[in-house]
Amino acid sequence: MSALIPQTPDAGARRPLLNLLMTGRTHGKRSAVTCHLKCDNACFHAAPNTSENGYFRDIASAALSRRAVLAGGAAAASAIVIAAATTGGDRAAAATAQMVGPNDGRAFGFTPIAPVSADVDAVTVPEGFRWDPIIRWGEPLFDEADAFDPFNQTAEKQARQFGYNADYLDIIHDRGGRTAVLVNNHEYVNPGIMFPPAASEEERHEQLRVSKAAHGLSVVDLERNRPGDRWSYVVGGARNRRITADTPFAVDGPAAGSDLLKTVDDPEGRTILGTFGNCAGGTTPWGTVVSGEENFNGYFVAPGVSAAQKRYGLRSTPSTYGWEVIDPRFDATKEGYLNEPNRFGWIVEIDPQNPDEPPVKHTALGRFKHEGANVTISASGHAVAYMGDDERFDYLYKFVSSQKFQPGSSAEARAHNKTLLSSGSLYVAKFTGDSPVSEITGTCALPSDGEFDGTGKWVPLMLNDESAVPGFTVEEVLVNARLAADAVGATKMDRAEDVEPNPKTGRVYVACTNNTDRGKVGKEGATEPNPRNSNRDGHVIEITEAGEDNSATEFGWSILLLCGDPAKNSYTYFAGFPADKVSPISCPDNVAFDSAGNLWISTDGAPGTIGYNDGLFRVPLRGAERGHVQQFLAVPRDAETCGPVIHDVEGSVFIAVQHPGEDGTWGAQRSLFPDYVAEGSFADGKWGGPRPSVLQITRA
Repeated sequence: MSALIPQTPDAGARRPLLNLLMTGRTHGKRSAVTCHLKCDNACFHAAPNTSENGYFRDIASAALSRRAVLAGGAAAASAIVIAAATTGGDRAAAATAQMVGPNDGRAFGFTPIAPVSADVDAVTVPEGFRWDPIIRWGEPLFDEADAFDPFNQTAEKQARQFGYNADYLDIIHDRGGRTAVLVNNHEYVNPGIMFPPAASEEERHEQLRVSKAAHGLSVVDLERNRPGDRWSYVVGGARNRRITADTPFAVDGPAAGSDLLKTVDDPEGRTILGTFGNCAGGTTPWGTVVSGEENFNGYFVAPGVSAAQKRYGLRSTPSTYGWEVIDPRFDATKEGYLNEPNRFGWIVEIDPQNPDEPPVKHTALGRFKHEGANVTISASGHAVAYMGDDERFDYLYKFVSSQKFQPGSSAEARAHNKTLLSSGSLYVAKFTGDSPVSEITGTCALPSDGEFDGTGKWVPLMLNDESAVPGFTVEEVLVNARLAADAVGATKMDRAEDVEPNPKTGRVYVACTNNTDRGKVGKEGATEPNPRNSNRDGHVIEITEAGEDNSATEFGWSILLLCGDPAKNSYTYFAGFPADKVSPISCPDNVAFDSAGNLWISTDGAPGTIGYNDGLFRVPLRGAERGHVQQFLAVPRDAETCGPVIHDVEGSVFIAVQHPGEDGTWGAQRSLFPDYVAEGSFADGKWGGPRPSVLQITRA
């Protein structure tokens, strides 16, 4: 029996116990409820990375400074070119799915909002703007007969409705601009606020089945009268689709068919049921969507004794949601299911234009806690995917395709491009700090050269589908990518989440959301790329690939932002911009870009660090305004801002609002977003409880 399904008082004591324990904030950034449901209380367990790899500090102390490398090292000096961040022309970038057209950025003016207290249950946007939902949790995708009823949800209905907890988002325009397709991840669920107390064992089991159906992705047709108008979603749209925890996926790449992926239900290791924990993602230059399976470990009961299972945080305790009660494959201790956890933690790809095409799990991109993946086309014509492993002290990865991208929208080109993530080379990042260790004090005081910066290398794990790690087969490299990265001495990071190349410049931005363990007893202290102990607020790293080629194997890096509230924390940095003139920002999570190349950052965890609701922020990257953080919006109480899409030429911004009212219960909701009707009421499709939703923000 799951501890997370609401029960009547006589049905068991575990639910009240959870209500008692899951209150307030953790020692990290999130509420205790979010920590339990989203990442299986990762911060309460030891970090799975126990390898002896050199941290940034170790590497920095043993390395030449960047100046010495650039000045005297013949090979390195010729290979690494670190372009000044305030110069350089636009690149012919292929990954422009979210870019609507050229613009100098001035057309999308707004007055930054003031930070919003964490107890406010409202969406806050700048003066002159308005927000409207496009689609809410539970709205029917195929037939009005599946209309949402919070008191009578069934798994069958949920599999035909918009899923729960909206994360990664894109709005992909069709030619002409009157129609589009929306793609959204549904990362996890919160049964405690989704369902009334179950009156029987069968009702509890049905709620478990509903929770499975609420995971995955939704693909939804949109329409409007003319470009610039607000979007509406189409019930019964030709492209509408739900992908759930039970949808069949094809497996491709070098590990397809591996013994490490075979189970009693899939003796060939080539068909996997379902996806879950889908966090961030990206739209590829050929128009498909890739999505990252992140905190998959919490969905399984596993032996948890092998080095590989321990490295991925798998344990023998009951799973977060209790799906093993209704589906034996989620109990990896049962005969025939030992490898079931190995079938999750991948990048998946779907074609939103073709609802009949099976989605694919790409083993060539490695298995870890994928925040997501973002794909660009390198100067050499190869597809390059950047990926972060969202775990304390884990790694930053890059994949480079074997084949080259074919331009154009022909059926032949599209079919070819949909194979690019199936074969290639997988790398992990190894950073070198620039300054002497003695100058990195943990207080964010700048080193003597005036920047936190350095160089790095992409160390191969797999080259052209062959293992590059001694002692590992290619299947072992991919299925146990963390162990392979340990073996080559990859650099341990502070939870690299979204990693995205700027379509205007090709530079890559890494959102390191936080790492509160940095500097604790027995843990690594401040380093040049992590120059703050007790890093609760996170930071953003800017990477410039050698020769401005995203397929290069060397790079330069610098810290763009050390986040926080300058009024409360002097340990902040905003690319040299005056700290007293920025909006406070904490826990960067997702990033996006507008048509002028400005960086936009959404946050996850600010209520627990700086006391404000999470939000969306614009950050110019050039000229005198570089580093000027400006808050555009704030989401409601307990919610996370996800999946920003910036269509600034049309004056539109889109976000997904995830886990509003997370800390509430069925009988005491903490948010009434987005309908804001009387708590507990339900009429005309509007419910007095929280519903994760996709919003459009336009001029009023």
